[in-house]
Amino acid sequence: MIGMAESTTVDIESQQAELDAYHDEPGDRPVLRARFEHNGSPRYMLYTIKRLGLDHEHGFHLDVQLVSDSLEGGVETVEAKLQEGDADLIDIDYISTARERAGGAPIVAIHPYGRTVGGLVTPEDSTIEDLTDLRGRRIGVVRRLDKNWILVRAACRERHGFDPDEEATPVEAGSKVELTRMLRDGEVEGILQFWPIVPEITETGPYREVLPMSELVQDLSETDRKLPISTFLTSEQYLSENPDAVRGFKGAYRDAVDRLTTDDELWADIGQRLMYEDDPEIVRAVRDGWRDMVVADWDEETIDGMDRLFDHLLEVAGDDALGVDHVPDDMFRLEE
Repeated sequence: MIGMAESTTVDIESQQAELDAYHDEPGDRPVLRARFEHNGSPRYMLYTIKRLGLDHEHGFHLDVQLVSDSLEGGVETVEAKLQEGDADLIDIDYISTARERAGGAPIVAIHPYGRTVGGLVTPEDSTIEDLTDLRGRRIGVVRRLDKNWILVRAACRERHGFDPDEEATPVEAGSKVELTRMLRDGEVEGILQFWPIVPEITETGPYREVLPMSELVQDLSETDRKLPISTFLTSEQYLSENPDAVRGFKGAYRDAVDRLTTDDELWADIGQRLMYEDDPEIVRAVRDGWRDMVVADWDEETIDGMDRLFDHLLEVAGDDALGVDHVPDDMFRLEE
């Protein structure tokens, strides 16, 4: 096992200060208000856009604010901000997007982000070795409608003939931070934590990743093509009124992905300024995980694969697990 990593003094305020250092005046450019979780991986891309001035280069002004990862009224904080008109850009998984849009929310997916799923993490001495061992266990999840739990339920139903929502005990934490605390305090026997946080847990304590959820994504989608689970969202109104800003964001995002997939020195800077643990091994693990996760662009074939995965999850897990029984028409917007 790698030696203990050193915690940094990074917190939500210090990360925001790093972003604010690059928040110059928008001028006459359209403003895109991005609201993202302080411990989510999009912040690395947002920092890159601001640091390199890619937003102004592409004709818009990116206003980034980091927010809590807690729930508000049963939905993630970023979702609430978009639906309440306090944000123009967020990212969530496309199953949640389908659920909210089917419920009447005027939100649309404008670009892919990536295969943002997590991993099943347990203490090193746990007897949980695979999904079949989840029966009778207390497993921590952010919420029961979280994509990681949906994937686990679908895989267990299809492969192993049981539903862990019925034969295990899912314990809702309400946030990623609380989820990690529950594991460390022994309140649960394992957790489904989001991928950027997994290295922080497994390299700083006696914990291990039993199974990455990305394996379930590929198995259940029955395709070798890397499918985005999370997408960037905006509102119907913002897209209609600011198409140039949305188009500019897509260009800035692609440029940022190019840099982040090739520039190791940039990641060293990100580790120091934005990560809660700056051990070089953890930074490299997050860097490599991000590069494996991210999807730079999409096309109709990508959307077809996402639809197939949704249909398969619906068939196996049911609309009770997904919270929605269809992907609404016109939810994905590929146009430039």
